[in-house]
Amino acid sequence: MSFNSLSAELRQQRHQMHDTCRQFNRSPSRGNLQRIKALFLSCGDEVFIESGFHCDYGDKITLGDRVYFNINCTLLDGGLITIGDDCLIGPYVQILTINHATSPRERLAKASFAQDVSIANNVWLGAGVIILPGLCIGSGAVIAAGSVVTKNIPENSLYSGNPAKFIRLLE
Repeated sequence: MSFNSLSAELRQQRHQMHDTCRQFNRSPSRGNLQRIKALFLSCGDEVFIESGFHCDYGDKITLGDRVYFNINCTLLDGGLITIGDDCLIGPYVQILTINHATSPRERLAKASFAQDVSIANNVWLGAGVIILPGLCIGSGAVIAAGSVVTKNIPENSLYSGNPAKFIRLLE
């Protein structure tokens, strides 16, 4: 999906969400956490977000129950980001849905392209994991710290590296 992230409406929406995130990060109180959750498309029960959280729009994020975000996570949510129940998101994780043209001439038009990211139930993303646009992570998967996910990850599997490669199936 192509969109103009520089439109007045999207700039205003980003500004509002960035302000809400900054308030929460300065003072990670229950009230400020509730303000962030209220801007999400959907947010399950017992979701906990540590300080340092950042997203662009919020209204394209769906979180299941018992999702935990460790410190300094970034969700670039120009496309939908869906995270299932019981997921653990390590510190400094980046979940990206935005891309830009690789052609220098096309990039001058400033168009952005969004591809949704889906993370199923009971997934653990280790510290510093980067999930690229358009990918699906299967239930029960574990992505080791520092990995860059460049392709879909099947359920109950361990992946590690840059790019993330299959290590083994999980019991």
